[in-house]
Amino acid sequence: MAFPPEFITRTKAILGAEYEQLEEALSTDAPVSIRMNRKKSDYTPAGEPVPWSHTGYYLPERLSFTFDPLFHAGHYYVQEASSMFLEQAVRQLINEPVTCLDLCASPGGKSTLLLSTLPEGSLLVSNEIIRTRSHILAENLSKWGYPASIVTNNDPAELGELTHFFDVIVTDVPCSGEGMFRKDAGSMDEWSPANVELCAGRQRRILNDVWNALKPGGLLIYSTCTYNTEEDEENVQYIVERLGAEPVLLDIPDTWQISGPLKYNHPVYRFFPHKTKGEGFFLAVLRKDEGEIIRPRQSKDKKGKDKTKAPAVPVQAETWIQHNDQFQFEVRGETVRAFPKEYYPLLQQMYSSLKVIGAGITLGEVKGKDLIPDQSLALSYHLNREAFSSCEINWEEAIRYLRKEALVLPPDLPKGYVLLTYKVAALGFVKHLGNRANNLYPQEWRIRSGYLPEDVRLL
Repeated sequence: MAFPPEFITRTKAILGAEYEQLEEALSTDAPVSIRMNRKKSDYTPAGEPVPWSHTGYYLPERLSFTFDPLFHAGHYYVQEASSMFLEQAVRQLINEPVTCLDLCASPGGKSTLLLSTLPEGSLLVSNEIIRTRSHILAENLSKWGYPASIVTNNDPAELGELTHFFDVIVTDVPCSGEGMFRKDAGSMDEWSPANVELCAGRQRRILNDVWNALKPGGLLIYSTCTYNTEEDEENVQYIVERLGAEPVLLDIPDTWQISGPLKYNHPVYRFFPHKTKGEGFFLAVLRKDEGEIIRPRQSKDKKGKDKTKAPAVPVQAETWIQHNDQFQFEVRGETVRAFPKEYYPLLQQMYSSLKVIGAGITLGEVKGKDLIPDQSLALSYHLNREAFSSCEINWEEAIRYLRKEALVLPPDLPKGYVLLTYKVAALGFVKHLGNRANNLYPQEWRIRSGYLPEDVRLL
């Protein structure tokens, strides 16, 4: 790989003799790793476990993920192994239910990890400032299938208006991407010392903007996928000096080969590809001062209060999920949702001040007198399968379904909404008409590739 000359000079300055080992490691193929969704699957892949993750595995080869129906069904997530280290911060420091913000969340790797790792009863708010990316985030969280989740599309400053709202804020901030050079050669073309400086400044602005939303005593988890100290140690020092936070130590075995600080002496955790099996990654945990004065929040109702009476929830909607007594049902426009009762007041507060892209389980869409079941319902682990007829399909049929192509189902199957399953995994809905079935898979989620690999390798 032809690295930018200035990157070589700067990285040699911080690594010394180790730089040659880093360059050699980056000339090899990037490892492939996935994280299993234990709410949906107890399958253990063939491959080496990721040491710092309970559900992460290195695969011996890259699979045909696009053509694996179980990937689309949310049974696993393809995630870079180093970034799974977030799990250690959560497991070691968070022991009771929390309200957590994943600030820069798209495409959803860390959000799905948080949903799987936070204590039962927690709420996760996943935010993405770029609107198109926020819809990709919502799609991936729908596939993961957890109901205590909200997706927002807001600037960090708007979230900062929620004074002392979150117990934990995860900030995997936009960075210069040095740690991803091996996986994304295009990131090298965008790299420059000026871009490093630009990123470091933007990261500090993001931290300043959202800091007010973190509760006194709350945890900020700061991470990047870069090597330089400007975006890493120097920003941790900024959080300590300017925002008054205290770095938090994690208990990490030496056998994991995770590096410590290159500057200052705060507990930080650095992943170098020549030491750990994964890409470049940096993480630090900081605790907000307990003594910060709580300022009363000035509620801003940007949309105004809707005084119209909410439409009634269709009766059958409540029968479509298990444990329905734990949920608050609502109709917004034509969309019917179920959301955990415990956090419903917080969701209503967010409706009034933030752009909510998705929340809880989208059960369906009201069309006249009909309620069309939603893909989010099919992929939720709270789905009540007994509420629908079901039909097991093979791999070829599953790929046709995921391409949103027409399907022909057994003629003796009852007419109406049918849940399709693949290897027993819930895949989505069709409306069976007898001689044909209307494919209800979301248009924007469909497999767009017309190519079909000759050697399809699946999990």
